[in-house]
Amino acid sequence: MSQLARSLGSGECAELIRSTGSLVVLTGAGLSTAAGIPDFRGPNGLYVTRKYNPDLVFSIDHFRRDPLLFYQFTQDFMSLSKDIRPTFTHRALSSFEECGLIDGIITQNIDALHHLAGSRRVIELHGSYWSATCTSCQRGDVSGATFAWWDNAIQNSMRAPIVCCPVCGGVIKPDVVFFGEAVKDFEEAAAMVSRCDLLLVLGSSLAVYPAAVLPKMASGTVIVVNQGEVMLPPGRGRYFIDQDLNEFFQEVAEELGVEVP
Repeated sequence: MSQLARSLGSGECAELIRSTGSLVVLTGAGLSTAAGIPDFRGPNGLYVTRKYNPDLVFSIDHFRRDPLLFYQFTQDFMSLSKDIRPTFTHRALSSFEECGLIDGIITQNIDALHHLAGSRRVIELHGSYWSATCTSCQRGDVSGATFAWWDNAIQNSMRAPIVCCPVCGGVIKPDVVFFGEAVKDFEEAAAMVSRCDLLLVLGSSLAVYPAAVLPKMASGTVIVVNQGEVMLPPGRGRYFIDQDLNEFFQEVAEELGVEVP
């Protein structure tokens, strides 16, 4: 990291959160890996261990022709993730929202852990497995689908591992953004960031677009908490904290006097 990059302690971060008029949070893969979900592209990720081709797994055209490959990937993903629970940081963000400290969360993650933690205003740029739609009748919609729900649906499907609509028998597609589909609610996310006084970027290297441009839209203070390199140059009102997310936010929650379940 550049010598010009500035850092903050947990107490200073807590004070900025306490005193800000509008706080928005942007989260990335580091929050999911902290929960125990392997990075898809990491050494233990599903793309490597099972040699899935992401260009095919998440291709909307390939899914429409034959959803089997995607559901084979999803079956592996759910078997690894069904017992995963939100981290302390997920729960802390939900508690901060309950206290009126957070205006909203924008996430790049598809695991729905913010929903499971109890956060209410969440923009999922890449969608998630939390909801799903029948590709045939649009009537067999699913909402609040946990990892365990997907695992059970896959195991008990008449076309396992492909999950089918209970209304018409068509293919259910989780509301994950595939290659060839537009990201979700980006304009709303950009508006939230541009008007906030404080943006927290958690667990993201800011290497994936279009989410990577959001911090550059912020007119207020930006605090990045991420272990490793971040693709955001130092600048006025930008702070970079290279520290474990859960440890850091345990300290921040204590400083704020917020109880986190």
